[in-house]
Amino acid sequence: MTDSPEKLSVWCAGEEWCPITTTASLIGKKWHPVIVHRLLEHGPSGFNELKENVDGISSKVLSDSLEDLQEKGLVDREVISEQPFRVNYSLTERGASLEPVIDEMAKWGQEHLDEPADADDGIR
Repeated sequence: MTDSPEKLSVWCAGEEWCPITTTASLIGKKWHPVIVHRLLEHGPSGFNELKENVDGISSKVLSDSLEDLQEKGLVDREVISEQPFRVNYSLTERGASLEPVIDEMAKWGQEHLDEPADADDGIR
């Protein structure tokens, strides 16, 4: 078994609400939990494959989100080949450890959200 990832150093350490705000800051952006979910579901993925699996995301937003998730230590980027240039994105140990959080978010959403009558009425 590998060592667990280094603990995060945060400004609010010691406060009882700190773990909640820290987790929210890691995956609180609109597409972050979706990207983590897709990598949990499909495993390591190339950029285009990931874009297909995250329906509705632009290439720029996906690129920015992946960069942010890498900086936060949740996603790894591995160059597969230079010609043609190909990369694979995968979850780090810390990213994979979010699986129960992502699963609970999905479960809560299934229990509490309703399909909008008009597709344009959804939460954005």
